Amino acid sequence: MIEKLKNLYKYRQLIFILVSRELKARYRGTVFGFLWSFLNPFLLMLVYSIVFGIIMPARWPQFEGKTIYYSIFLFTGILPWTWFSSSMLESANVLIIYGNLIKKIKFPIEVLPIMVVLTNMVHFILGLPILILFFIVFAKPLTGWVLFLPAAMVIQFIFTMGFSFFISALTVHFRDIKDILSNLMTLWFFSTPIIYPFDSPHVSGRGWIKLLLWLNPMTHIIEAYQYAFYYGSLPHWKKLSVTVLVGFLLFYFGYKIFDKLKDTIVEEV
Repeated sequence: MIEKLKNLYKYRQLIFILVSRELKARYRGTVFGFLWSFLNPFLLMLVYSIVFGIIMPARWPQFEGKTIYYSIFLFTGILPWTWFSSSMLESANVLIIYGNLIKKIKFPIEVLPIMVVLTNMVHFILGLPILILFFIVFAKPLTGWVLFLPAAMVIQFIFTMGFSFFISALTVHFRDIKDILSNLMTLWFFSTPIIYPFDSPHVSGRGWIKLLLWLNPMTHIIEAYQYAFYYGSLPHWKKLSVTVLVGFLLFYFGYKIFDKLKDTIVEEV
């Protein structure tokens, strides 16, 4: 497997071209072009601020009597979740969309799931300045723990990449997966502490819900961002360490399944 991953590195230029092409295609024909990469998260954050800051003010009691601004808390979790969910949904279709390309030439199809995850990662990165801007606007100070961000991104990338290999290969053979996945992602969203804190009374008072959240790897990935950005403290490194192990295992098995089914993908698309 190590040798195959080394071969993928040889295609880094191709991956870069595909990611650039995908980013350009997303905003082709629009007036603002790449500015939408900043405008979309800005407008989304603005909506959250108006709804939860003015229309429905919501604050949750947290550490040492401090309160949090709910719109910022929500956006801190939604940004990485959007990267993950968009990668999953797009991975389910990417091999089918590029079917003509795969059939006509000898093409390293492994780069397509990688392209999807990297493209959505770029959108995530472009949304970070908007998040930081609203931290400044709401006078919510950032701490040195924000430097933990690259580590959280690497963990999420490995975890997401493993799922993308798995989903993209299986969807070619079982087309129903993409329909099931869209509903599954909705359930997964509400099973991840994004719209509520992990230690909220609604979770702490119900043992089975807390266990479900604890077993969800995305819980600990999202919490890594929340702690680094919002709470300004060290993420739960023990739980995150287990998530790292799960991420590597998922990447290994996801890639193995993709590689095993690779020869039949061309016939199925």
